[in-house]
Amino acid sequence: MKFCSTCGQPVELKVPEGDHLPRSVCTACGTIHYENPRIIAGCVIEVDGKILMCKRAIEPRHGFWTIPAGFMENGESVQQGAAREAMEEALAHVQIGSMLAVVSVLRAHQVHIMFRARLDPAHPEFGIGPESLETQLYAESEIPWPQVAFLSVEFALRRYLEDRRNGVQQLHFRTIDWRDGKLVTTDD
Repeated sequence: MKFCSTCGQPVELKVPEGDHLPRSVCTACGTIHYENPRIIAGCVIEVDGKILMCKRAIEPRHGFWTIPAGFMENGESVQQGAAREAMEEALAHVQIGSMLAVVSVLRAHQVHIMFRARLDPAHPEFGIGPESLETQLYAESEIPWPQVAFLSVEFALRRYLEDRRNGVQQLHFRTIDWRDGKLVTTDD
């Protein structure tokens, strides 16, 4: 950030009085501009024992497989965001179930919140949304693991399948970071 969104004057990076982190602070009006993590909402959709996946038509990770997920919008709940993403990416009306995973992606300044979901029985169809090249149902043994787009999606899928095998619905946490050029993951 170079200029204040309130008055248009330059900002400088400094630790405001009473704070502990550097922030962009306006040199004219004193407005403190906070940058906080962005929330990604998504869902693992099971259809007749298979997982609905989407091949990405957009960057990042164009051409790789994912579950429906994306940035939340203002004015919607996390569950509504996950359901909207299912519609946008897979033309799927879903019923959002229990929370599956919360993944903190530190370098990207994001928190990924994933739910369990199923197709709405009144609208059991799905298709290819504008952000997808294709959609496909995968049995557990068919999931294209090397082509899964994001570490958070792989984590959520693996925990979903593990929970399904064990007959439970647990909430899973992971932190993903890169330190000294190396991937570091921590499960909480």
